[in-house]
Amino acid sequence: MATEPNAVAEIALLRQQLAASEEELRALRSGISSLIRHDALTGVLNRRTLIETLGAELQRSHRTGQSFCLAIVDLDHFKQINEQYGMAIGDLVLKTVSDTAQNLLRGMDRFGRLGGEEFGIVMPATWLDSGVTAMTRLHAAIAACNWPGITGMTDGTVVTFSAGITINAPADTVSHLLQRAEAALLQAKLDGRNCTAILEEPLPDMTDPDD
Repeated sequence: MATEPNAVAEIALLRQQLAASEEELRALRSGISSLIRHDALTGVLNRRTLIETLGAELQRSHRTGQSFCLAIVDLDHFKQINEQYGMAIGDLVLKTVSDTAQNLLRGMDRFGRLGGEEFGIVMPATWLDSGVTAMTRLHAAIAACNWPGITGMTDGTVVTFSAGITINAPADTVSHLLQRAEAALLQAKLDGRNCTAILEEPLPDMTDPDD
């Protein structure tokens, strides 16, 4: 028995609606995934995702032997900016720093917000000297932002940051890497801020106990 023309049209319409519903569902899932993985204010990776990325990079390094760097960045005197200009300006500073960093860093690098005014950068396939060079470029790029035009801060305030950077060691864990980068960050602050400090895992003691 032949299908009636109206039935054929209805079936075609139902198929179109089903396809549209599936597309909307995929878009919804993608949006939810993005919200879960990214910081709502800055759009960069959130803490959980960045640490997961660090763990994955560490596992890859254990398999391949390839080195990578981890840097932790903390904006200098950010609390004073919030107190003097308000949190809306502070949020704009965080967003500008994030956008600047993402535009400057390589496509393979991963930049995320660890919390507050603290950010992390995972730099795959990177030796320490190259990582330091990248941080030097980031210092210059952040300082060169048109802060009066962006935020309305007209008192000459220039946003700067302190950073600690380290390179992975053979027996490293995610926790050890984070602790070492944080220790380097603390040293950068003790050194006067607006700089990058380096901390590597100490070499093993090869002294013969019988000597």
